[in-house]
Amino acid sequence: MNIDQRIDQSVTRVCTTVFPFLTNHHNTLFGGKAMSIMDEVGFMAATRFCRKPLVTVSTDRIDFSKAIPAGSIIEAIAKVESVGRTSIKVKVEVFLERMYEEGRELAMEGKFTYVALDDNKKPMPVLEGLKN
Repeated sequence: MNIDQRIDQSVTRVCTTVFPFLTNHHNTLFGGKAMSIMDEVGFMAATRFCRKPLVTVSTDRIDFSKAIPAGSIIEAIAKVESVGRTSIKVKVEVFLERMYEEGRELAMEGKFTYVALDDNKKPMPVLEGLKN
């Protein structure tokens, strides 16, 4: 399998409902919880891409462009954007769907970088040993 096929097969989508226990004092999705969801779905996509132990090493930027009210449905979509020797960069987009309305809109997006670690917790090549 070539790299483009591997990227396509590792796209990860996670949906959840924004219940009140996930919200802040404005009754919108708490930013820390949103970042946690984004990191988790990004981690899943990166892991599906390389099937190696990974850790999050950085986020380039997270843009919160739309508040997500309680009672909404969100879908987080992660796709590998680039691959380095020991790292994988993943773009994550979060879409807002109002529970009783048609359509959806981009509410947040960010980029996360993950590094593959060997048994000694040292960076290791992400593509080494993968079957084609």
